[in-house]
Amino acid sequence: MKYFIVGFMGCGKTTWSRKLAAKWGYAFIDLDHVLEAKAGMSIAEYFSSFGEDAFRKLESQVLKETEYAENTVVSTGGGLPCFFDNMDWMNANGKTLYIKLSPKTLADRLENSKTIRPVLQGKKGDELVEFITGKLAEREGFYLQASNIVEGIDMSVEKLEEALGV
Repeated sequence: MKYFIVGFMGCGKTTWSRKLAAKWGYAFIDLDHVLEAKAGMSIAEYFSSFGEDAFRKLESQVLKETEYAENTVVSTGGGLPCFFDNMDWMNANGKTLYIKLSPKTLADRLENSKTIRPVLQGKKGDELVEFITGKLAEREGFYLQASNIVEGIDMSVEKLEEALGV
């Protein structure tokens, strides 16, 4: 089975995908890393060089053209489910899990993150919470199409397994 983990940036997609894959003995794929390898540059560099439209097209292409082992846990980019038919494609090709967190919790995590995120450049505090609230309003309709949803507070592998019905 293939499991696609979705959610807003900072919700823990990569961390929890890795932990699930390790526990189950499954392959782990971080689509952001696959995209960076294909592009030959970081996501931040690609985004600033070619813009969001080109990035979203490449991201969708990477999702659909990557070779997945039969048993794989896949960490996706935060915006990936919200463009083209990506969410439908993931639901048709495996199980999807949305890790849901509040804008405030996401902002707290992202402010303390060392990862460079072009869309957050210079945003902090209330401005960051406001930005995330707006983005979540745009994206949550896509995230909620996931076949499984888990509240991202007090996470554990067992909580994820329960949400996935495993």
